[in-house]
Amino acid sequence: MKTIGLLGGMSWESTVHYYQIINEEVQNKLGGLHSAKIVLYSVDFSEIEQYQFNGQWKKCAELLGKAAKCLETAGADFILICTNTIHKVAPQIASTIQIPMIHIADATADELKKCGIGRVGLLGTKYTMQQDFYKNRLADRGIDVLIPDEADVETINAVIFEELCVGKINEESRKKFQRMIEKLKETGAEGVILGCTELGLLIRQSDVSIPVFDTTAIHAKKAAQIAMSE
Repeated sequence: MKTIGLLGGMSWESTVHYYQIINEEVQNKLGGLHSAKIVLYSVDFSEIEQYQFNGQWKKCAELLGKAAKCLETAGADFILICTNTIHKVAPQIASTIQIPMIHIADATADELKKCGIGRVGLLGTKYTMQQDFYKNRLADRGIDVLIPDEADVETINAVIFEELCVGKINEESRKKFQRMIEKLKETGAEGVILGCTELGLLIRQSDVSIPVFDTTAIHAKKAAQIAMSE
């Protein structure tokens, strides 16, 4: 079995789910006492978030590039960045290591294509929704991406950082997200991407009427699949 390198802590709330899902997938496939071989580097999210807020993406890349190198040195065969937003600097991080990086948008695009989804709503941090690094990766695979209006973008971003990243699950916020997703459906979205690894803590498939693509689950399951492959 290959060793998975997890670059996590952004936030730790979602990194917990990566660890859980990967191990569940391995145990379900191999049975017995099998579990995944994982190396985890968990950063201080406060430091990363300040760099994001101040637009200091180069510093993000430098810090996380060093962390990725530590994962490689520790024996990881490939790595995952356990967050959507930091994939803005994924190319810079990948350039610091010799092992593969499994890109979260690529794993998500594979799942969308498998399900026949050609137009999808994207929810995430304002960086993920408004900047091109994520949307273009999906567009390159022939997927049309819709994002909420400006007011909804700000609401989503606030819920992520002020609630979900600190473990708060608010029923009123869930209702707001349900309304936003319904609006995206009305504009042609055939499904919705939970493009922030914390959003799966708030929104489930049973909450909405269109298919939900939880990037945490998709990314983690892809890692388990690769780890168990020959």
